[in-house]
Amino acid sequence: MGIGQLAWADQHDAQLEKLFKRLHEAPDAASSFPVEQAIWQLWLQHADPQCQQLMQQGIAQMNSGALTAALATYSQLIKIAPDYAEAWNKRATVYYVMQNFAASELDIQKTLQLEPFHFGALSGRGLVKLAQRDYLGARTAFNAALEVYPHMTGVEDDLRELDAFLRSKSI
Repeated sequence: MGIGQLAWADQHDAQLEKLFKRLHEAPDAASSFPVEQAIWQLWLQHADPQCQQLMQQGIAQMNSGALTAALATYSQLIKIAPDYAEAWNKRATVYYVMQNFAASELDIQKTLQLEPFHFGALSGRGLVKLAQRDYLGARTAFNAALEVYPHMTGVEDDLRELDAFLRSKSI
């Protein structure tokens, strides 16, 4: 399945398909970055002002280290708007930081059901798999993220480090 075949967001914004295509075809990280930022802006938007406010509240809580509060905020947001992929992704991130990797993976699965090209969730899955020492699963997730976003610098670095680690283990 190609980028053009499945590109849709929970917001169903018509711009996303074009943005994913541009992201995939960008020649380098510098030209990818503004496209990535445009995608994140669309993912964060929600038509319901209450949902928008809860998303911003959760981000502020995460940024201040109030993880339990952020978890409650994103759980409330998910109850109100269960088809809001970014709410699931943000809660997956909170679970990951809290080292609840099983819960993080469940929320990543839901994020990817709603937004199959969510490169943040795909790379997050790689980090969850690394934390669980599932190196093959991590490699698969990182490669899936790079399929969507080929110049995702952090993921390229994670994959290089993982490959070096795996080579050192086989010697």
